[in-house]
Amino acid sequence: VMATFVSYKQHQNYTLYNIMNTSEKKVLWNSNISRRTFIKAGIAGAATVGVISAAGYQGYEFFKTVDVKGRILIIGGGAAGCSMAARLSRRIEHPDITIVDPSDRQFYQPGFTFIAAGIFKPDEVWRPQKDYIPQGVKWVKDVVVALDPVKQVARTSQGETLQYDFLVLCPGIQLNWDKVEGISQKTLGQGNAHCIYDFEGAQKFWPAMQELTTKGGRGVFTDTYTKHKCGGAPKKVCMLTEHMARKKGTRDSLRLDYFCSEKALYDVPYYTPRLLQIYDERNINLSLNCRVTGIDTQAKRVYMERHTTEKQQVWDEATGGMIEQETKTVTPFVEDYDFLSFVPPQSAPDFVKESGLSWTEGKLAKDGWVMVDKETLVHLLYPNIISLGDCAGIPTSKTSAAIRKQLPIAEANLLEIMQGKEPSHKYNGYACCPIVTDYGHVLLCEFDYDKRPDITFPFSIQDMSQERRTAWMLKRYFLKPMYFHAMLKGYM
Repeated sequence: VMATFVSYKQHQNYTLYNIMNTSEKKVLWNSNISRRTFIKAGIAGAATVGVISAAGYQGYEFFKTVDVKGRILIIGGGAAGCSMAARLSRRIEHPDITIVDPSDRQFYQPGFTFIAAGIFKPDEVWRPQKDYIPQGVKWVKDVVVALDPVKQVARTSQGETLQYDFLVLCPGIQLNWDKVEGISQKTLGQGNAHCIYDFEGAQKFWPAMQELTTKGGRGVFTDTYTKHKCGGAPKKVCMLTEHMARKKGTRDSLRLDYFCSEKALYDVPYYTPRLLQIYDERNINLSLNCRVTGIDTQAKRVYMERHTTEKQQVWDEATGGMIEQETKTVTPFVEDYDFLSFVPPQSAPDFVKESGLSWTEGKLAKDGWVMVDKETLVHLLYPNIISLGDCAGIPTSKTSAAIRKQLPIAEANLLEIMQGKEPSHKYNGYACCPIVTDYGHVLLCEFDYDKRPDITFPFSIQDMSQERRTAWMLKRYFLKPMYFHAMLKGYM
């Protein structure tokens, strides 16, 4: 059944099971899953075909090489950067590609949530970065600190100057720890304040969550008011904490509160009702329009602001009539906690914000997201620049699934630009957020730019407005191997 995962190397019998490493196979076979659950795993395996199809190879030939010239610089060696390097080095007959990234390790960042929940071990979510730098690609192990799109040059922290003809800008996202007073990345865990967006922080989360669900107390969960990677992650760990308490029989000893920065818990109408229902059924208190400003780790207090907007009719002297006016109110408040999960505000990296490549107006301007066409992913001022991934200024969620769908579009459009053609391939905003609702079920949220459901086969034959066991199998057993063995290798 697992052989339903088919590689796009169609001449090989290349199943997902074959590309799992030994430890991944051991986890699957030692999981004591029933025959019925294994069949569900097969369905999830079949779903990988749908996921790959959703990632799309439409509009160009995957195996066809092109003879184009030009120095390609890829800034960022995460999901987008390494995958683009693999794709371009395979497609271009004589590639001249340089990738800049300082990391020794390639992380499967969606796995941080599962570390925090005790499902994955820390060593399961990373591999050596050198394994994902394609042969022939020059790796500059450094960080970019300055970028000049006019002169077409980037400068690294060690003073190296990198010239380019074409730029793939995908440095990821910057976590601004300094925007939350009283705590830093290095002091995560102090005062039982935790963040799952950090590798070490996720590891500290798990024993703290175990203690809370054993001894009881008040758990406070928050998100942040900026666009941030995997917006569902804070909601996931909240629900997993609640389920862990039920499994231990200690749920009555816990009070759980979720403080959401937005006006709604989730902004995709197809999935929101069920998510709200879950929070209500499980007695998780929900507060909206709340932003974290600081944490007192000694007193175990979190400082917040409630942002509200009221519309009222007022007299306008200029028009001699009544007009609608918005009044914004900010109300500070403080909450005591025994356990805190928080998320720092996030933005594009500083060098991007200083490069002149960011949006200058609109909702995406404040945090420096790169100004690209939302369909072609080409920069609106510099047509030799493609941006994708978390730093791209496009109105969709920042997830690895979104990157998976952006990759073939970015690749195809860059190759067309290098051939002197107009970019013709379009991204529809597809994103997927597998919201883990408990240990065994996932609300698989797939949608497009218009917040309409964009559900891949075979999940499209189910009612995906509800959490599903098959989606859990996909998330738990398949997505991580797909990331390391297929996506980063340029096969999906």
